[in-house]
Amino acid sequence: MDKDVKTILDERCAEIEKHLAAFTADKPELQGIVTEAMEYSLMAGGKRLRPILMLEFCRMCGGDFEKYYDLACTIEMIHTCSLIHDDLPCMDNDDFRRGKPSCHKAFPENIALLAGDALEVLPFEVISDAALNGVIDAKTGMMLISVLSKAIGVNGMIGGQVIDLQSEGKEISLDVLNTLQAYKTGALIEAACVMGVILSGKYERIGEAAAYASALGRAFQIIDDILDVTGSFEELGKPIGSDEDQNKTTYVSVLGLDRSYAEAQLLTEQALAILDGFEDSEFLHTLTAMLLSRRS
Repeated sequence: MDKDVKTILDERCAEIEKHLAAFTADKPELQGIVTEAMEYSLMAGGKRLRPILMLEFCRMCGGDFEKYYDLACTIEMIHTCSLIHDDLPCMDNDDFRRGKPSCHKAFPENIALLAGDALEVLPFEVISDAALNGVIDAKTGMMLISVLSKAIGVNGMIGGQVIDLQSEGKEISLDVLNTLQAYKTGALIEAACVMGVILSGKYERIGEAAAYASALGRAFQIIDDILDVTGSFEELGKPIGSDEDQNKTTYVSVLGLDRSYAEAQLLTEQALAILDGFEDSEFLHTLTAMLLSRRS
């Protein structure tokens, strides 16, 4: 790979940002406030990890990933929807996200709720339009919709949030915590990787992509839990210690800091071993290792 990882990452993120911005460029006169709220949260920054994973698995499996930036944006829309909803007073009740007031603080709470809803349905419009316009075929469109909808639902992101809410103030086992995080965080990461493989047409590699995502997703969440204890507002863009304040069981509360980090290291090594089976995986290999030492 001729370019260094940071250059590639910056270029991919810039392209993702450009495509994301286009989806909220039109502000209808009567209902434009909800588009403004969507844009506020969608363009608030972030690592753009999920769309990058989708594009990378497509590329590593031989697909023409540059055609699919709009489709990669769908996974970021769902992720942003989850952040808007997670921050609401009826959920985690967080006032800041990525160093800015949460969506429901910058806009009326009902508009923030609807902005999250709009970002949850827009991806299916984008995927179906891609199929109708010949960017992808109908079978690919149906496969993408199936994977994404399952990742969002009761056995995915929403289910994980439900378990999280019902577990507040309770001590839960490591097995339950693993299930919670596999749904709440891991499902969308797995969807990103699997959708990338689907776009390439190399369906036989879906299992490997899912296994990589499972290991990465859990390692990612463990580092999140560690940063909630050891990080700062300036690094994370949100108050630290919120998990403890809300009496949530985390990997740190169950395993302690040292064992949590050791587990994240082990999971990262598992993810890297899976990547070794893919050609031209240097970029994602380096990015995966970098996530272990992130501070935000």
